[in-house]
Amino acid sequence: MKISYNWLKQFLNIDWDSQKTGELLTDLGLEVEGISKFESVKGSLKGIVVGHVITCEQHPNADRLKLTTVDVGQETPLQIVCGAPNVAAGQKVPVATIGTTLYTKEGEAWVIKKGKIRGEESQGMICAEDEIGLGSSHAGIMILNEELKPGTPCSKIFDVVDDEVFEIGLTPNRADAMSHFGVARDLKAGLEQKEIQKELVTPSTSNFSIDNRSLKIDVEVKDSHLAPRYCGVTISNIIVQDSPDWLKNRLKAIGLSPINNVVDVTNYVLHDLGQPLHAFDASKIKGNKIEVKTLAAGTKFKTLDGVERELHAEDLMICDSEKPMCIAGVFGGLNSGVTENTSSIFLESAYFDPIAIRKTAKRHGLNTDASFRFERGIDINMAEYALKRAALLIREITGGYISSEIVDLYPKKPQDRQVFLTFDKIYNLIGQEIPRDTIKSILSSLEIRINNVTESGLGLTIPTYRVDVTREVDVIEEILRVYGYNNIDFKEKLNASIATTSRFENHRIQDIVGNTLAAKGFYEIMTNSLVSVDTLSSEDENLAVKMLNPLSSDLSVMRTSMLSSGLQTVGYNHNRQKNDLKLFEFGKTYSKTADGHEEKRHLALYVSGERKQDSWTTASKNTDFFYIKGIVETIFERLGIKDLGVQPQHLDHLSEGLSLVKNNITLASFGLVSKKELKKFDLKQEVFFADFNWDAILESVSTQNVTFREIPKFPEVTRDFALLLDDSVSFQKVYDIAWKTEKSLLKKVNLFDVYTGKNLPEGKKSYAVSFTLLDEDKTLTDKQIDKIMGKLLAQYQKELGAELR
Repeated sequence: MKISYNWLKQFLNIDWDSQKTGELLTDLGLEVEGISKFESVKGSLKGIVVGHVITCEQHPNADRLKLTTVDVGQETPLQIVCGAPNVAAGQKVPVATIGTTLYTKEGEAWVIKKGKIRGEESQGMICAEDEIGLGSSHAGIMILNEELKPGTPCSKIFDVVDDEVFEIGLTPNRADAMSHFGVARDLKAGLEQKEIQKELVTPSTSNFSIDNRSLKIDVEVKDSHLAPRYCGVTISNIIVQDSPDWLKNRLKAIGLSPINNVVDVTNYVLHDLGQPLHAFDASKIKGNKIEVKTLAAGTKFKTLDGVERELHAEDLMICDSEKPMCIAGVFGGLNSGVTENTSSIFLESAYFDPIAIRKTAKRHGLNTDASFRFERGIDINMAEYALKRAALLIREITGGYISSEIVDLYPKKPQDRQVFLTFDKIYNLIGQEIPRDTIKSILSSLEIRINNVTESGLGLTIPTYRVDVTREVDVIEEILRVYGYNNIDFKEKLNASIATTSRFENHRIQDIVGNTLAAKGFYEIMTNSLVSVDTLSSEDENLAVKMLNPLSSDLSVMRTSMLSSGLQTVGYNHNRQKNDLKLFEFGKTYSKTADGHEEKRHLALYVSGERKQDSWTTASKNTDFFYIKGIVETIFERLGIKDLGVQPQHLDHLSEGLSLVKNNITLASFGLVSKKELKKFDLKQEVFFADFNWDAILESVSTQNVTFREIPKFPEVTRDFALLLDDSVSFQKVYDIAWKTEKSLLKKVNLFDVYTGKNLPEGKKSYAVSFTLLDEDKTLTDKQIDKIMGKLLAQYQKELGAELR
C-alpha cells in the first residue's frame, strides 16, 4: 500500500523527515518496506530559471537558428543559440542553465553543457513546454508572464510538487490502516507515546447542504445481511473533465492514473478515508430506482473491462428497475459508469458483507481497490461521512448541484464490542509490567473507550473501525505495538524443558532420508498443495477435493498425486535452462473416499537430465531407470528396511515402472514418467519419478529390528556366469532361482553387465551375473565351489533354457 507523506500531513502536522517517520510506522506494525520520491514534473525544474531575452539576432552561420543574449539574474547575460521560430527580444522565457538535467519523453536523462552550435557559443537552452515536462507542445518556446523577475526558479512559478511515498506492507488484519486517515490515526498514537501531542485534522463536511431536490432516486436493499448499510445522493449539472492538478498529483503519487474529475474524487476519498465509493450515470438508471439484490445463477453481466461474466446466485448486485449495473463492492458495469457526456450522477457509499465480497471477487478473478477493503472489513460508521466528503469535492470541482436528500438505509446498527481487560493477563502475556497510566494513555490514543476501572482490570468499548480487535489478547497486542516491542526487556535467565521423543518420530526419519539424498546431490523443494484441475486425469478428477473459493483457476483443487506439482517445478527449471535436476519433496496428497476425505504423506523424487556435471575427468551420462532404482534402494537400505518384494507397476503416469512391496503393502513406486503426462506440462526431456508411501515407511521403520553380525573370519569367493537367455527373461527370475538353489552358502547375486545385439542369436540377450559364496565356519574348497556353481547352472538350463557363452 502506498502512502503519500504530503497527503498524510493534511491529517497530521508533522515536521519529521520521512526516514524517522517510517521508523515509527514500522514500530507501530505498519512496516515501511521502502520510501520513494515523487515529482509532479520529472527533475522538479531544478536549474531552470526565468530568463529575459535582451537581444535576438539571426545566427551568422545558420538560417533556422537565432543568436540571443538572455538575462538570467546573473552579473553577465548568457549567449544562447535557439532554434525556436517564436523567440524574440523582450520575452520572458524558461532557461535551462549549464549543468541542468532534462528528461526525454521516455524518461532518459541528459545534461545541458556549454558548447558551440554552428561556430557560436551557447551557454544554456531556452525551453519549450515538452522539454521541461510541463506539456506536450513543441511548436516553440514557452512565453512566460512579463512581470516575472529574471533568475526566478521556475519551480516556484509552476508549483511543482515534490513528495515522498511510503510503501507499507500491510498485514491482512489491519483494515483500519488502509487509508491515509487510518495511517495518520496510528501515527498520532505513536507520537503521543513519545510525548508529542498532535491534533488529528479531519476534513470538515459542515458546509454540506442540499442545493435542490430535482433528482430523486429511490433505493431498495432486498438483503440487509449482505448490505447492512447503503447510502447515496444525487449530483446534477456536473461537467466531466480533467481533474485539477492538485488532485491529479495526489493520485499519481500513489501510483493511480487520473481518469476524470468524478472518478478521481471517488478514488481520492477511497485512499483518503478508506471508504470505497461508486458513481453511476444517473441518466442510465432506469425507473429512477436502485435495487441492491442477488440475481439468478447464470445471469450474464458485462463489466467495465469488457468481459461478459456469468453471475453466481450469491453475487450481490446493484441494479436499476430493469438490469444489473454493478457487482457490489467489486467492479462496475460497462454501461452505467461516468463518461464525458454524463451530466448527473448517483453517488454510492455502502458497507457490504466482507465474506460475500471476498467470495464474489475470487469467483470472478477480480481484485480491485474497493474489494480489497470491503473483504477485509471497513468502518460501517464512515459511510455517510465519506459520502458527504466526496459530494462536496465533486460539487466544487465539477460545478454541480447536490440535488437530493442523502439516502441512508441502516436498519440495524451493530452493537459496540465490549472487552474486559485484566492487568494480570497483560503482564503474563508481555512478561513485563507496564504502568497502568501508560496502558490507559495508549488505549485512549487508539480511541478505545475506557468505561470503568477496577483493581483487576478495565472495561473497554472497541471502536467500529477496529474490526480485528475482538478479544482481550487483541487489545494487549494493540497496547504492546504502541508501547513498543523494543521497550520490552530481555530476561537474563531463560527456562526451558527438554522433551524426549522417539527416534522413530517423523521429523527424525525425514532428516535421515533428507541428508542421504542431499549427499547424493538432491535438492529439497516445497510445492503448493493446490493445483489446476487440468493437470488431473479423469479418474483423479473424480477423487479430487475441490476448493469452494479458489484463489485462481490454477489453484482450484488439492493434489491427488505429488507428480503434478513436482512436474511444474521441473518445467519451471527447464524453461530457465536448468536441465539437470535431482529434486525431492516431503508432502501430502488429498482425495475423497466413501467415508469422507483422506490425507496421505509422501516422499517424492524427481530426476531429469545428466547424473552429474560435465568434467574433463569423467564422461557425462544421462539418468536412466537403474539410477532412480539405485537411489530408491539406497533409501530403504539407509532405513534398514529389507526383504522387499518387487512387482511390475502399471500406472497411467508411468510408461515403465516397478513397486517395492512388503507384507502386501506398496512402500514405493518408481519409473519413467509417460510422455502423455509430460505433455501436460510442455516437457520434452525425460523425467524419472519415485513416490514413497511415507506413512507405511514410518510404520515399517518403527517395527524393524536391527541385528548385528561379526565380520566373517573366512574369505568369501566370487564366481561369474555369462548366461545366454531369452529376451523375455528378467533378472528377477535369475535372482530368485539362485537363492532357491543355494540357501546356505550363497550371500549375494549381482547383475553387472547386459549385452544385446551383434553376434547373439535373434531374441537372445546375455546377462553377466556374479555369485558371492561364503562359509562362516571354514574356508571353501574348489570342490565345494564347483559343486554349487554346477547346481546353479543346471537349474538355469532347466528352468530358463540358459546357455553359457
